[in-house]
Amino acid sequence: MTKTFTKTQLAQYNGKIKPQKYVAIDSIVYDVTQVDAWAGANHHGQVAGNDLSEIILKAPHKKTVLAKLPVVGKLTE
Repeated sequence: MTKTFTKTQLAQYNGKIKPQKYVAIDSIVYDVTQVDAWAGANHHGQVAGNDLSEIILKAPHKKTVLAKLPVVGKLTE
């Protein structure tokens, strides 16, 4: 069963409110908690708990990193 997240629920997974760090890309929610680049408060200025669908297109790695990340659910809004 896939967990669904609203943007408000996703925002809780920023590593502060909840210890996990999740990001949404194209309505899929990924767990970046164990990714070294996300170990600090942000990753190149981006904060976990957000929809980064537009931002990832500007990243040098684009969407190639997504296949390595655990999928935890779907963004519903």
